[in-house]
Amino acid sequence: MANTSEIRNGLCINYNNDVFSVVQFQHVKPGKGAAFVRTKLKSLTSGKVIDNTFPASHKIDIVRVERKKYQFLYKDDMGYNFMDNETYEQITIDPKLIDNPGLMKEGSDVEVLMHAGEGRPLTVDMPQYVQLKITYTEPGVKGDTATNAQKPATVETGAEIRVPLFINEGDIVKIETSTGSYVERVKQ
Repeated sequence: MANTSEIRNGLCINYNNDVFSVVQFQHVKPGKGAAFVRTKLKSLTSGKVIDNTFPASHKIDIVRVERKKYQFLYKDDMGYNFMDNETYEQITIDPKLIDNPGLMKEGSDVEVLMHAGEGRPLTVDMPQYVQLKITYTEPGVKGDTATNAQKPATVETGAEIRVPLFINEGDIVKIETSTGSYVERVKQ
């Protein structure tokens, strides 16, 4: 058991029978009264973000986690299948543990956060940006680039995103994985 002075961003703790990661924290020492720590915690099982305040002397249960590199192999009925880059062992991960799983291309590397004590995956961290090819989109109208209008487009993984009107089939685009939004067209 540790106390609240050890809270930092990225720390994983047991709280309310769930594993949470500290997204944001602030130590507060008011002029009158006891100090406390205000936090935003993200559940690693459901993805829900909650606000919580811990008194300064509160004991917290830190969870030991390991970050391991895995390669995405394929998707089947059981979930998403990954291979450990060091031991070549394969694991299957439930899609709800992955943010925007439709943006993963076969062969891409991800980081899996594993519960060190239980050996089970907690969450999958994709790279911040991915580059994917547009396989289908309606053609843009020439000269209609003055507005920030967007249209739907399908990328090579099958996911649908919104892109500006000037993007055509065959273009490669950079996509932010946390939001699934278009960033820029990649020069070829």
